[in-house]
Amino acid sequence: MKAKEFYQIREHLHRHPELSGQEIWTTRFILQYLQRFSPTHLHEWGKGCGVIAEYCFSATGPTLLFRADIDAVAIQEKADHSYSSEIPGVSHKCGHDGHTTILLALADLLYRHPLSRGRILLLFQPSEENGQGAQTVLQDAWFRQQKIDQAFALHNLPGFPCNTIVCRTGSFTCSVISCAIVVDGQTAHAAEPEKAVSPTLSLWQILQESTRWNRGELHTPDYFRSTLVELHIGEEAYGVAAGKGVLRLTLRAATEKNLQIHRKKLEELIQKERLLHPQLTYSLQWLEPFAANENQAEAVQHIRTAAIQNRFPYQEISHPFPWGEDFGLFTQQFPGAMFGIGAGVNTPALHTPAYDFPNEIIATGARMFYSIAANICRNGKD
Repeated sequence: MKAKEFYQIREHLHRHPELSGQEIWTTRFILQYLQRFSPTHLHEWGKGCGVIAEYCFSATGPTLLFRADIDAVAIQEKADHSYSSEIPGVSHKCGHDGHTTILLALADLLYRHPLSRGRILLLFQPSEENGQGAQTVLQDAWFRQQKIDQAFALHNLPGFPCNTIVCRTGSFTCSVISCAIVVDGQTAHAAEPEKAVSPTLSLWQILQESTRWNRGELHTPDYFRSTLVELHIGEEAYGVAAGKGVLRLTLRAATEKNLQIHRKKLEELIQKERLLHPQLTYSLQWLEPFAANENQAEAVQHIRTAAIQNRFPYQEISHPFPWGEDFGLFTQQFPGAMFGIGAGVNTPALHTPAYDFPNEIIATGARMFYSIAANICRNGKD
């Protein structure tokens, strides 16, 4: 297929975004195009969301996984494109329409230029934005039986020159987890607040203490950030003193180990508050976990080699990106790496209403993936 046809695929995906766990139309669209590229097998799983295209070139050689995320985000598109989102309040403002198209372009390359050996799995993964998709795939019965030698993924990166390959050994993205802390007490008349059991002081103490844990900068190994997302106490009832509140935080660290240390500290802090305020009841819910993408040195070398072969600029960064990406669960389990592709220095930031994935980096991503696969399968052990 020609580049223009893949631009059209990306723009068609852009018009029909779907939120995490709802990617039924997207999956059907992917399946439709995969038929053109004759995969050896297709594997679907729960609720029709997500698919793996399997290309078997020989009975020997390594098995490689290449992953693209396919979900959109709950952001109203404000950019005026001929292919603007047709779904109110939902749009591809993280570029997953582009990532999906890159993997379809890789399928085209594998079809037109088969490898001499090895086995390639193309994972079109749902539910990346809520941190649930990778876990769903890893728990799938068929997937658990696969012996994967290395796994790779990419993400477009606004703020970097177009087509620049960005990578590093070690953490490429931070470990991130969110939480909701609900504290229940007792309401009273607003004229007699002393008769209420208020959650205010306890929630404020948890917020202040967790903020004190903030350390370092992204380039330091002790980097940690606790960020307030929401603090809500009471209701819009002017005759009632508040008796219930919720505190929502995100915790992020440069490494999974450091994140787990602070997760435990927060649990211990809540337990301490529970003992100090026995009239209050506390609940803690952990949400949307994103393990750090731990890039293996050998996998990073494959990425660097592919960039050089294709004459793409290569940039080694000194510290991980602060956002979470659930491909980290794969790199925690398999050797592999995630890399970035520059989307343009002046491209609007991810998750902003004006952001749009640049079509010109589709071929870059596909060529990078294909070169990585060809090099490993040519030189890899049986």
